[in-house]
Amino acid sequence: MSKASELRDQSDEQLELHLKDLQKNLFRLRLQSETERLEAPSEIIKAKREIARTKTILRERQIQRERAAASAPAAS
Repeated sequence: MSKASELRDQSDEQLELHLKDLQKNLFRLRLQSETERLEAPSEIIKAKREIARTKTILRERQIQRERAAASAPAAS
């Protein structure tokens, strides 16, 4: 599990790859919970939180870019 500060140090491309890996892992965990015994059901919750944390950081960056783009023409 990554901390938010560690995720913020990564580039957008790295975060996108990390997000894809997390989503694949969550899918695998869900499938495992339906087909066989899942050793630690809390892993699903942890995976969801990690996905949310990553998406939040990506969204924060998107909002910052939008604000910068909106303020740039106004300043010119």
